Amino acid sequence: MGERGRGCCPSMDLMRSEPMQLVQLIIPIESAHLAVSYLGDLGLIQFKDLNAEKSPFQRTYAIQIKRSGEMARKLRFFRDQMSKAGLVTGARSQVEAIANLDDLEVKLGDLEAELVEINANGDKLQRSYNELAEYKLVLQNAGKFFHSALSSAEARQREYSANQGGEESLEIPLLSEQETTADSSKQVRLGFITGLVPREKSMAFERILFRATRGNVFLRQVSVDEPVVDPVSGDKVEKNVFAVFFSGERAKNKILKICDAFGANRYSFSEDISKQSQMITEVSRRLSELKTTLDAGLVQRGNLLQTIGEHFEHWNILVRKEKAIYHTLNMLSMDVTKKCLVAEGWSPIFATKQIQDALHQATLDCNTQVEAIFQVLRTREMPPTYFRTNKFTTAFQEIVDAYGVAKYQEANPGVFTIVTFPFLFAVMFGDWGHGICLLLATLFFIVREKKLSSQKLGDITEMAFGGRYVIVLMSIFSIYTGLIYNEFFSVPFELFGPSAYVCRDATCSEASTIGLIKGRDTYPFGVDPVWHGSRSELPFLNSLKMKMSILLGVAQMNLGIILSYFNALFFKNSINTWFQFVPQMIFLNSLFGYLSLLIIVKWCTGSQADLYHVMIYMFLSPTDELGENQLFAGQKPLQMVLLLLALVSVPWMLLPKPFLLKKQHERHQGEAYAPLPDTDESLQSGTNHNGGGHGHEEFEFSEVFVHQLIHTIEFVLGAVSNTASYLRLWALSLAHSELSIVFYEKVLLLAWGYDNIFILIIGIIIFICATVGVLLVMETLSAFLHALRLHWVEFQNKFYEGDGYKFYPFSFSVLDAEEE
Repeated sequence: MGERGRGCCPSMDLMRSEPMQLVQLIIPIESAHLAVSYLGDLGLIQFKDLNAEKSPFQRTYAIQIKRSGEMARKLRFFRDQMSKAGLVTGARSQVEAIANLDDLEVKLGDLEAELVEINANGDKLQRSYNELAEYKLVLQNAGKFFHSALSSAEARQREYSANQGGEESLEIPLLSEQETTADSSKQVRLGFITGLVPREKSMAFERILFRATRGNVFLRQVSVDEPVVDPVSGDKVEKNVFAVFFSGERAKNKILKICDAFGANRYSFSEDISKQSQMITEVSRRLSELKTTLDAGLVQRGNLLQTIGEHFEHWNILVRKEKAIYHTLNMLSMDVTKKCLVAEGWSPIFATKQIQDALHQATLDCNTQVEAIFQVLRTREMPPTYFRTNKFTTAFQEIVDAYGVAKYQEANPGVFTIVTFPFLFAVMFGDWGHGICLLLATLFFIVREKKLSSQKLGDITEMAFGGRYVIVLMSIFSIYTGLIYNEFFSVPFELFGPSAYVCRDATCSEASTIGLIKGRDTYPFGVDPVWHGSRSELPFLNSLKMKMSILLGVAQMNLGIILSYFNALFFKNSINTWFQFVPQMIFLNSLFGYLSLLIIVKWCTGSQADLYHVMIYMFLSPTDELGENQLFAGQKPLQMVLLLLALVSVPWMLLPKPFLLKKQHERHQGEAYAPLPDTDESLQSGTNHNGGGHGHEEFEFSEVFVHQLIHTIEFVLGAVSNTASYLRLWALSLAHSELSIVFYEKVLLLAWGYDNIFILIIGIIIFICATVGVLLVMETLSAFLHALRLHWVEFQNKFYEGDGYKFYPFSFSVLDAEEE
């Protein structure tokens, strides 16, 4: 690492990222596993993959990772089984602490085999039980078909006997003996098939049977009252019991295929009524036995899952730690001759002693005689960026990181975002009534912080909970700006004293500035409530908000340019210091800084000068007299000087830098990119993270000049467009205020005017829903996004490159949050 990070100024918490160092660890193989484990507990070193050219199967610890993956699969299987059984995994238990991976592997294998066997037996018994339950339904319902047919035959026989004078009985066959003998070759015996078919398929089942057999079947169906558990799928399905009567083997084959196609379960059936009763009794007995066996199996399975659940978290963490350790060991280079592993990685400088202590402790615990070696490497690679944050500053830092991670030791916008982001939001959202509602909603997350942090929340709720401290500041600043605007759900109040204006005479009837004169001291804080008295006077308040937006925008853009100056000083870039910072400050403040000065002078003097006219004719006719638009003495020559400075600053930004870079390159050709003498060859090549790759670059003046030209044009045009962009602060504030007035006047006051309690209640409900849905949700999101844009584009683009990469240390603390 270059000395610039260490030799400048010490880390200022969030202002600059932590000074980093590239370290090399030489660890004996005997203590490597324990050393990496201790470093994972520490979580302050980001290992580099020294075996990137090898596939995962060619690495040293591929077998151990495969074992860990297999154990992780078994644990996922256990978790799924517990989830299906409705069991919750307990806290990490130390009752049965398994020290090594081998014991745990054997234990998990035995438990999986036992659970698989129990599940297989249970599934088999459950399927048999479901089949018998269906069989019983067939016996009960299909028997009715034959009983009905027998009763019908007996009735027809009695009718026939009565017609023959009672001489014949039921013993006499329906056909005479002669007819039977004569047509014995034509006798046909009907076959039948019984079973159950899903009710939703019953109509199609009947149509297909009729078409396939050309109507040469007789189908009877009856609906089952309760849903039936299907033996194949295990789902509850509404079914019909059916009986198909057919003649011939061809018809039978067709019917069997159709039953299979429709998922109809077939069951054998006897025509003998006495056998049917015996079969029902036998099936009922077997169902009772299977039920008892199934219940016993469920108890055994529940006890086994309960035992697994008591130790699941402990086993899960152990397996995931082991897998992470071996993944890290696979990133280390094996030195076969010295029987050691060589590691390289980034770590903060402050963590040096902690890492050395962890390595020493691993050596002691492994009873090895050889100590691990810790040494710092020098490199030109770009180190990762690491900011130490807490639960309050994390959300603000993530807002910045969403745009881009800060380059190593680059000035961090997160420090200023903590204040400027909620304040710019509040300028757009300013209403102390809405701010209080937002604050109360967010305090719920903060009060129940510990409980909610351990629960799984929805995507939107999780986002709001993660940014709870951002929203708290947003709501507090909104209360503050709402008091300045004097708006409480769009209604003004005399909170800090009476209005400064009184009626001029008795004809003054309404609280507006028309007909009013100033009779008291100025309202002590915020906007005078009288200014809200008439819709015709709102443009004055809007003018105040618009000019305030310009002041805030110019101030924040100046802050961005100042930060670019400090960045240039920090990185010892004198070219950017004098040939970028100075002309940028001159250009911006010659125009928009001067406009801000005019706004302040006009407020202080009460002048009626037209600032639009002043700024336009400053460019079009700089030599003309200002007349009534003059705010102070010497304004005209000052404007001419400022205009000249703005014009000079443009070529100042464009021309010197490319020529100075060319001269510098010619003087020290190749020297600025020479490798350090004691740098490892493996580290000179650099990485994709802005690390290197400059060793053989050619200096192209045309490219540098075009790049500088583009940069100059961007700044000049951006200074205008960015200043105009800050007017969104005024526009969003106006929209929020107008919507509040509409909901208050057109909903709440209108309902109040009807003098009807029912209409009033409806009006209050609509007002609350509109306030919550539109003003507290949609307007909050809109103001948040606009504040985000002002920081990402108008503020950060002045100084922030954001082309770094995050410091991701090897740490066990993130294992609980990782997804499998």
